Amino acid sequence: MTFLRNAWYVAAWTQELAAGALLSRTLLDEPVVLYRDADGTARALHDRCPHRFAPLSMGKVCDGGASVQCPYHGLRFDATGACVHNPHGDGAIPKAAKVRAYPIVERWSALWIWMGEPERADPSRIPSFPFNDAADWAIGAGHLAIDGEYELEIDNILDLSHIEFLHPLFSSEAVRRAKVDFEQDGDTVWSKRHMTNDMEAPEFLRQAFQIPPGKPMDRWLHVRWDAPASMALWSGGVTSGLPPEQGVVVPGAHCFTPETAGRTHYFYSISFPRAIGPMAETLAAQNVEALRGPFEREDKPIIEAVSRRMAGADLWDLKPVLLSGDAASVRARRLLKTLIDKETTA
Repeated sequence: MTFLRNAWYVAAWTQELAAGALLSRTLLDEPVVLYRDADGTARALHDRCPHRFAPLSMGKVCDGGASVQCPYHGLRFDATGACVHNPHGDGAIPKAAKVRAYPIVERWSALWIWMGEPERADPSRIPSFPFNDAADWAIGAGHLAIDGEYELEIDNILDLSHIEFLHPLFSSEAVRRAKVDFEQDGDTVWSKRHMTNDMEAPEFLRQAFQIPPGKPMDRWLHVRWDAPASMALWSGGVTSGLPPEQGVVVPGAHCFTPETAGRTHYFYSISFPRAIGPMAETLAAQNVEALRGPFEREDKPIIEAVSRRMAGADLWDLKPVLLSGDAASVRARRLLKTLIDKETTA
């Protein structure tokens, strides 16, 4: 598989990387080690010592965060990837003793990594997730590993008609019969699903959207996709007949980073405004844990089963039957392919 490399991917959530710790992740088929320097700034290096190829992530952070020490023979590398300490012989540092350093930016409660050409790493291209700003929002964040291609996860979130059949916690026939709008704005794709007069919404959702007993509700699911696989989801609801502005909206992030061609990191979050008081933190913690169940027991098994049945074949080679709700995911797939083709032929 060819990945889009000149793009920002989530490497980890902020809270996953503690000071003094090393975090190992495989991203786009490359081993990466993450750590924080003396100032607490996140850093990323290729996770392979150039001497005997030991994983640097098995070593330790040294010099107060100024370097990472290889566990095998003690070479140390700074944030630029340069070897700064050789404990052997006269201490001379071989010219080839360096590892690749990756641009990394901490934003929206996540660590965003650039796996392509470093000089093209423009932080302004990081997709906007304002509801993941910890200053104003309480954020519940989680991470799953999926044994399936990341494009399958893009399909899954851009077409939420599967909720009725796959997710009893959120299930309602109204999801399937919803009015679905598809939009493209540059390299951004939107899927907007609107459900009206829903009397069958589960009690969990009625409580979340503060719908009085016995009243029908209008609700919506707005998904935004930015290449290669960063997605925002706004789930909202209001008592039928009232304007959407009077409803409750719960935003969340769904970001997918390929580990390999057939395995994916799934970074998800749900947020509540701090303006509602101390309960925001409790709601964030409770709800992200509630989400993990359906994601782990329902989405993950079906995505992995689909991947096994596809057996590595390209989606279009299998000639899939397309339904009305597939418009956004088809456009995202084609746009992503265009961007990858442009990058690889440049």
